[in-house]
Order: sequence, then structure tokens, then C-alpha cells
Amino acid sequence: MNKFVSENMKHIGWILFLALLIPAGIYGQQGREGVKSNQETFYDASKQKLLGNYEKAEELFKKCLEIDPDDAASMYALAEIYRRQSKEGEALVYAEKAVEHDPGNKWYKYLLLQVYQSAGDYSKAEIVIQGLIEDDPEYLDYYQDLALNQLYGGKYKDALKTYNLIEEKIGVTEHVSVQKEKIYLLMNKPEKAIAEIEKLASAYPYETRYLEMLAELYMAGRMYDEALQTYKKILEVDPENPYINISLSDYYRKQGDEEKSYEYLKTGFANPNLDIDTKIQILLAYYTINEIYNDLKKEAFELASILIEAHTGEAKAYSIYADLLYQDNQFEAARDAFRTVISMDSSKYLVWEQYLFVESELGDFETMADESTRAIGLFPQQPMLYLFSGVANFQLKNYEKAADDLSKGVRFVVANNLMKAQFYSYLGDVYFQIDEHEKSDEAYDNVLMIDPDNSIVLNNYAYYLSLRGENLTKAEKMARRAVDLDPENGANQDTYGWVLYMQGKYKEAEKWIGKAIRNREESAVVLEHYGDVLYKLGNKKGAVKYWEKAVKKGQGSEFLEKKVKDKILYE
Repeated sequence: MNKFVSENMKHIGWILFLALLIPAGIYGQQGREGVKSNQETFYDASKQKLLGNYEKAEELFKKCLEIDPDDAASMYALAEIYRRQSKEGEALVYAEKAVEHDPGNKWYKYLLLQVYQSAGDYSKAEIVIQGLIEDDPEYLDYYQDLALNQLYGGKYKDALKTYNLIEEKIGVTEHVSVQKEKIYLLMNKPEKAIAEIEKLASAYPYETRYLEMLAELYMAGRMYDEALQTYKKILEVDPENPYINISLSDYYRKQGDEEKSYEYLKTGFANPNLDIDTKIQILLAYYTINEIYNDLKKEAFELASILIEAHTGEAKAYSIYADLLYQDNQFEAARDAFRTVISMDSSKYLVWEQYLFVESELGDFETMADESTRAIGLFPQQPMLYLFSGVANFQLKNYEKAADDLSKGVRFVVANNLMKAQFYSYLGDVYFQIDEHEKSDEAYDNVLMIDPDNSIVLNNYAYYLSLRGENLTKAEKMARRAVDLDPENGANQDTYGWVLYMQGKYKEAEKWIGKAIRNREESAVVLEHYGDVLYKLGNKKGAVKYWEKAVKKGQGSEFLEKKVKDKILYE
């Protein structure tokens, strides 16, 4: 209690002042040295206590008690020190001693009260408060302390009596009414809780906040007619109340009147006095529902448009609209909306990240490369931005730039193995393209240390080894694992077949590359592979047929057209 703290400091200061002024002779010549020593020691102890040197202060106050065992001020000071150090047992001992030696001191009693409450001994605490009230029956804070103490001790009826007594003294107030409401709810007496807030609202008829509290209680108690009347009264008293239309929307939704509910919701959204964050939370609820019930999509977009009109200068309004567009796969419109957000406020990292995801969905890798570089300038320690840049530049065949950004970005990844694996996976692909095979192998090995069942990396790593004709045993194991993990994937089947081909296992190779073709994996590379296998198996006519198919598809090997022309396998 602030009054007690401030007055207590004055009290201690007064003790120190007196301790310095009281002449030693007043105690008689025989006690002169002892009294002087106690005064000086108490002064030094109090000084150390104020400085926060509790260990030294404790030692000095205990010396005071050695000199004068009845020194209640030192007992009180020790109790305070122990309480600040959370030594509740020691604090209790000295607080009780202080009150025992000076029972008329209210400060000592109040400290003892706090110690009892901290220990959960509300019965003893109540005895102390009752004593304080007897000493000063007009001091209102004591009654507040008594009511809270009774509440903490589970004596709800007694707490209500005390709050009623306070109300008799000062009239109806929010604090007391709300406390009584809470107690009645704890006692499972909602009708009495409602009566308390009704009384509060009646005492302050133009305070709409109390009417709102009352309406919420009516709604919780399914007293819908009373709730509606209260909401209408709020509208009469305060037509511009920012929350009333949202409350009415909730009311009609619970009544099953979706049309009316939505109309009030739109009115609430159009009110610029209703804060944008509340509106966004409501929109996010629609957003979540939209994932399950697609028929609410129209309403979500309409509310987002109203939000923008009501908060034209707010980047948040455009941001939520952009999110809705993205979730609805309207990527072009989402890109425009995110660009608007960034033009208004470029300081939000998550907006940049979402914007770059949109560019990725659109496959606009040139813009994605430029914008990710711009974002890295703003947020140089965000690894995802380097991943965006690396992917975009890889697609643009800017391999050196991709390798540089991916190598930098992976160093910023912390406690996210999935992201780290993505970085290494792309690094493996990039290094392969620039013939840095040792770095490529190392990157793929790093991925497989994190995620040994990454079928994409297993497939790519195995295929690149087969093209180089290196570590074919390792390549075969990885390619087989990729097929086992994703058995219907034609690309994996082709890779496994090609590794077998490179090992001279032509019959097995024909089986797996044939499976890839039957799975409609009919790229020029796969068709050419199948032709090569048939040639090795002695089926030259069949080989030429598949080479010709590969030529029509385009993008085969550098030898493909020569194979068709000469009807001979070149490797």
C-alpha cells in the first residue's frame, strides 16, 4: 500500500534523526556507552539496508539486538530484510517479535500482515487486519485488505460482507461491484453477479463500459432478450461506440441470424474508431473458417476491402488483404497488394517473405532475384532471403551469384535443420552446374546427414555421380533408396535404371527405365536412355525408334542427333 510505504520511510528517517539527537545522559551515566553504541550501530545498519547491503545490515541489526534485546525497530528492519530475500520463515519470526515488543505500532502490524499472507496463513492475517481496523476504523484501505484476505482464504461470504460494508461507506464503485461479481461467479451464483453489475450500470447510466459488461453477462447466461435491450441502450447513449456493432454482430450470430450478424459486422468494420487490430483478429477468424467453408470467402474479401477504406493509410489493412489473395491463389493481385504494403512500410520482414513467396509462385525469377537482394539489404541476417535469392539466380543460371548467396545464407540458419537441408540441397545443384563436384558432393552429404530419407537429393546425387561415372556403388544404393521411398516416381526409376546401365547391368536397367516410361516419364533424356539400353541389349531397331522420339521431344544429349543419323550408339 503506497501510503504505508511512504509513511514507513518517514518513520524510519525519524527514528534515525532521533537516534542521533538523543543525549546519552538521559539514560544515566552507567548506560552511556551502551546506548551510544546502539544508536550508532542502528544508524550504520539502516544505512547499509538503504544501500541494499543486506548481509552487512543483518549483521549490524543483530548487534543492536545484542545490545538491546527489546529493540523492536531492529526486529522490524530484520523482518523487512528477510522478506526481501524471500526468507519467509526468518521474516515471520522477527515480524512477530516486533509486534510483540511494540503492539501499538501499525507499521509493524502491517508488515506482519504481509508476511502472514505470503505464507498463506490468512486466518492469522485477518486477526492482524482486524486489529488495525480497531486502531483506525476510518481508514478504508484496511477494509479493502480485509476483503482481499478473506477472498484469498476462500471465505467468500465474509468477503462479500466486507465489500458491502465498504459500499455503505463510499457508495457504489466499479472496483467493489466487480469484486462482488467475481465472488458470486466463484460461488456459482450468476444471477447475483448480474444483479451487482445491474446496480453498477444503474448508478452510472451513461458509462457504456458498464453496460457492455452487463450485456456480456446476459449473453453468458443466455438471457438474449436482456442482452439485446442492453446493446440497444448502448447505441442510444453512445452511437459512435466502436465495439457495439461487433457485439451486436456476435449477438445475432449466436441467434442464428447470419445475415443480420454480417450487416452489423460490416458497420463495425466501417467505423474508423474501432482499432484495426481488433478488425484484423476478426478477419483472421474468417480466414481460418475460409479454409473449411469456402462459401465465406466472399465475406472475407468484402470485409478486407472495407478495412482498407476505413484505414486508408494503414499498411496492416493492405497486408491482410494481400494474405487473403495469396491464400486464394490470386497471385498477381496478391503481388500488387504486397507491393503497396512495402511502399507504405518496408520495415516488416514477414511482409517481404510473403511477397517473395508470391514471386516464387508466379515464377518471376528476375523480379524475385532483384527484390530478394533489396530485402537482404534491409534484413541481412534473415536466412530465408538468401534462399530466395539463391533459388531465383539458380533458375536464371546465374550460378556464381546463387552459390555466393546460398553459402552466406546457410551460416545464418539456427536450430532449423529443414531449412539448412534446403540450402545444402540447392548448393549441391548449383555446384554441379559449375563443375565443382567436390563441393557438390559435400553439400549433398550434408543434406543426407540431416535428412537421410530425402528422396529428391538421393535421386539427384545418384544421377550426377552416374553422369561422372564415379562412386557407382554408392550411387546405386542411393538411387534404390529413392525408388523405395517414392516407388511411383518416374524420375527416380530412370535414375536407378541409368545407374544400373553405367554398371553394365543392362537387363535390370531396361526394366527400370521401361517402368519410368510406363509412368509417363517421357522426357527426351529418359527416351534417349531407353534407346541406349536397347542398343546395348542388341535391339538396334528399337534403340533408333526411341532416339527418334527423343529428338522430337528436344533437349537430349549432344550425341542424340548423331545417334539417329548413324544408327550407332555414341557415348
